[in-house]
Amino acid sequence: QVQLVESGGGLVQTGGSLRLSCTASGLSFSSYAMGWFRQAPGKEREFAAAISLSGGGAYFGDFVKGRFSISRDNAKNTVYLQMNSLKPEDTAVYYCAASRFDGGITAASYGYWGQGTQVTVSS
Repeated sequence: QVQLVESGGGLVQTGGSLRLSCTASGLSFSSYAMGWFRQAPGKEREFAAAISLSGGGAYFGDFVKGRFSISRDNAKNTVYLQMNSLKPEDTAVYYCAASRFDGGITAASYGYWGQGTQVTVSS
C-alpha cells in the first residue's frame, strides 16, 4: 500500500519561510519523480514543483519565481519543498505526489497523492 505523508505546514507571516516534507512508503522511491501541487479554496489544483528520479532535474510553476526549491533524499524516501518569501496568495493545501515519469507538471501525470498539509500566510 502506497502512502505519501506530508508535514511541515502551518501559519507563517508574509515574507516568512516553511519547509514541507513528504515521506513515502510502499513504493520504490528512487523510481518515482516527485511533485508538489497546491489547491486554494475555490481554485483548481496548481503545479508548484517537481524533481526528477535522481534529483538532477527540477521544475517549477510560473508563480514560484525563484522563491521555492525542491530536493529529495532517496535514502530517507523523502522529498522537500523549501518555500521562502511567502505571500498571502501562497495560502493553500499543499499536496505531495509521485509519478513514474520525469517532467510531469500536470496532476494527471501523478498516480499517488498524499493527504495534503495546510499552509497559511498571514498579511
